[in-house]
Amino acid sequence: MRIFSLIAGCLAVATFATGENAAPKPMPEPQPYYGKIAQKVAALLQKDHLSQQKLDDLISRRAWTNLVTSFDYDHSYFLQSDLEKFAGQETKIDDDLKNGDVGFAYEVYRLFRQRVEERYCFVTNELTKTPDFSVDEQYTWKRKDAPWPATIEEQNELWRKRIKNERLAQLLSKELDAINATNKPAAKAETKKENDGEKDEGKAATATPAPPPPTPEESIAKRYKQLLFVIQDMDEEAILQRYLSAISTAYDPHTDYMSPIRKEDFDIDMNLTLCGIGAQLRPEDGTAKIMEIIPGGPAARDTRANKLVKGDKIIGVGQGDNEIEDILHLPLDKAVRKIRGKKGSKVVLNVIPASDPSGTSTKLVDLIRDEIKLEEQAATGHVARVTLDGQHERKLGVVRLPTFYGTMDKRPNQPGYRSATLDVAKQIAAFNSENVEGLVLDLRNNGGGSLREAITLVGLFVRSGPAVQVRETRQIGVLAVPNGTSAMAFRKPVVVLINRASASASEIVAGALQDYGRAIVIGDTQSHGKGTVQTVIPLGDEKFGSIKITTASFYRITGGSTQLRGVHSDIIIPSTLDGLDIGEDKLPCALPWSQIQEALYIRVSDPAKLLPGLKEKSAERLAKDSRYAKHCRLVRHLKELNEQTEVPLEISARRKLMLAENELRKLEESEEDSGESKDSDKNDVVLNEALNILSDYITATGGGDVPMETEGDLRTRMMRIFGE
Repeated sequence: MRIFSLIAGCLAVATFATGENAAPKPMPEPQPYYGKIAQKVAALLQKDHLSQQKLDDLISRRAWTNLVTSFDYDHSYFLQSDLEKFAGQETKIDDDLKNGDVGFAYEVYRLFRQRVEERYCFVTNELTKTPDFSVDEQYTWKRKDAPWPATIEEQNELWRKRIKNERLAQLLSKELDAINATNKPAAKAETKKENDGEKDEGKAATATPAPPPPTPEESIAKRYKQLLFVIQDMDEEAILQRYLSAISTAYDPHTDYMSPIRKEDFDIDMNLTLCGIGAQLRPEDGTAKIMEIIPGGPAARDTRANKLVKGDKIIGVGQGDNEIEDILHLPLDKAVRKIRGKKGSKVVLNVIPASDPSGTSTKLVDLIRDEIKLEEQAATGHVARVTLDGQHERKLGVVRLPTFYGTMDKRPNQPGYRSATLDVAKQIAAFNSENVEGLVLDLRNNGGGSLREAITLVGLFVRSGPAVQVRETRQIGVLAVPNGTSAMAFRKPVVVLINRASASASEIVAGALQDYGRAIVIGDTQSHGKGTVQTVIPLGDEKFGSIKITTASFYRITGGSTQLRGVHSDIIIPSTLDGLDIGEDKLPCALPWSQIQEALYIRVSDPAKLLPGLKEKSAERLAKDSRYAKHCRLVRHLKELNEQTEVPLEISARRKLMLAENELRKLEESEEDSGESKDSDKNDVVLNEALNILSDYITATGGGDVPMETEGDLRTRMMRIFGE
C-alpha cells in the first residue's frame, strides 16, 4: 500500500505539473547554432582573460563542479551514483567546448529534473505525516561541502529532517509574529486603527473577511511546487546560459556568459533606466542575493531598521498588497522582472536576512519603486565637533562618498557635468574656510565606480605621483594623479573609513592614501578585495549574446594587488559585515593575490609609528563605551551565527534560538534608532570613534600640514632605482 501511494503521488505530480490530461513538456534540446556560441566563448576566454589560462582540464574540473552545484547547490537532490555517471565528463568539458558540443549541460538538466520530480513526491507524502518536535535531533542546513547522499534511504532521512525543519521554522515564526504584535506600542496600533476606520468607513457591511493564512504544510507544498514548475519550465537558452556561465566563472567569479536576455538585464542595470529597488542581484542557492545597495535607489534611501542590506537573500516578491509569490529557484532574469516595475508602485520582498544565513528567520521589506536619484549618490559633508579635555572643541570635517560617479560624455564646463572629485573638493573648500583640523573620508559601502574619479580624488590629498598601477594581459601601466593644480586641496590629517562592502575604486583611494602615509585607514579587518576590471565583448550575431570577461587588475603603488586581500585597516573597528561571508575571498574561483614591482613614489609621512599609541587610547575609550560594547556583542553574535551549520529540531531548543534571534533583531534596530538624528555622529559607533582617533592623531602630530612634494628630489629617486 505504501509503494502504491508513492506511485500514485508521483503520477499526480506529473498530471498536476503539466495540466489535466496534457502531455508532459518535452525535454529541451540545444539549438544548432549553440555550438558556434560555445566555440566563440572558448576562444575569447583563452585569448582575452587576464590570466591567459588555457581552457584545459583544470578549468574543466572547476566548470564541472560549477555546473553540478548550480543545479544542486546544497548536495541534496543528486545521489553519489549520479555524480559517478557525470564523472567521465569532469576533464572533457574543455574539449567539448572547443568542438562546439554543449550536450553535457542537457544531460545534467534531464537527470536533475527527474530528481526534482522524485523529491516533490517525497515532500508531498512527508507533509501528510505528523512530525514529532520533541525528538532531540539536529538538521545540517549548510551542506555546500557535504557529500551527496550515498543511498535513497540516506537521502530520504536528509529530506525528512529538511521538511521537519521548514515546518518548525514556520510554526515558530507565526508564534514569534504574535509575540511581536502584542508588544507593539498601543498608540501606534490605535492610530492605525483610526486611520483604517476613516479609509474604510461605509465599507464594513460589504467587506469580505480575509482568507485564513496558509498552514505551514500548504506553504511548504507551494514552495516545492514552484521549484518543480521552474525546473520543468526551463528552456534550451536557460540551460545554455547555466552551462557557459559555469565555464566562464571557472576563470574567476566576475567573468560570465550573458545570453541575449541576460545582456538586456545587464544593460538596464548599468544604465539605471528601469524603475526598481536599487540593488544589484546575483543568483545564489536558488535565491536572488543582494550584492550591492545602489546609492540613490529606494533601498539606499530607506532609513527604517527593517531594511535591505548587502548579503540579504530575496525569496519572495509581492506586488502591492497582493499575495507574496515565492521566487525560490526562479532564474534571476525572471526574478528581476518581478522585482522591477512601474515607478511609484509598491513591491514587498520576503527576505532571508544576511545576519541569519540559515534561513531560520525571514523579514518582509516593502519599498516604493523609483528611479536611481543622482543627487542621492552625491558626496555629502558636515562639520563634527570633538570635545578635548572636557572643555575645548575641535572641528573636524566628514565627507561621505557613496560611489565614484562621473559624467563620461561631457566636459567640466558643460551643463549636466557631474564629478565625485569636484563635489568632494567643494566640501573640502567649505571645511578649509571653517578651519577644520582634520578630515574623515567615509568610503563604507562604496562599491566603486569611475576609475578616473578615484585617481583625481587621490590628487586632492597628494600633489603628484602615481595613484594606482594597472596590469593588462600584455602590459603594466602606472596611472598618476593629475598635475593640474599647484596645491593640494586638503593638507591636514586624514582618516579613511572602510568596511567589507568598500570595493574597487574605494580600495584604490584607501590604498593610495595609506601607502603615501597620507591617511590612517579605520574599519573592518579589510575591504572587499575586488581588484579586477571587466570588459563586455559581443559574440557577433545578436542571438549569440555576449561575454563579460576580466581583462585587467589593479595594483597598489607598493606593488601589491588589491585583489582578494583588499586594503587592511590600520585600526580595526568592525562593522556587522566583518563576520559575514562577504568579500572577494568568499567567492569561488577568485583570482589569487599577486605582486608586481612597486612604483616610484615618496611617502609624505609615517603614521605607522603613531599607531600603537592611537590604538591604546582608542581601546581605553571604547572599553568605557556602553554603546560600543553592545555593538561588539552584535558583531560577535552575527559571526557565531554565520559559523553555525546546524539548527535544533526539538521545539523548546528551537524556540530558544528563535527568541534569541528576535532579541538580536531588536538590538540591530536599537543601534539604528536611538532617538538621534539619522545623520548624527553619535548614532554611528564606528564614525564616532574614528573622529576620536583623528583627534588623537592631530594631537600626536601637532596638526601641521603635510609636505607639498611627493616625488622627492632627484638623488632620492635615483637611490630608489639603483640603490646607494
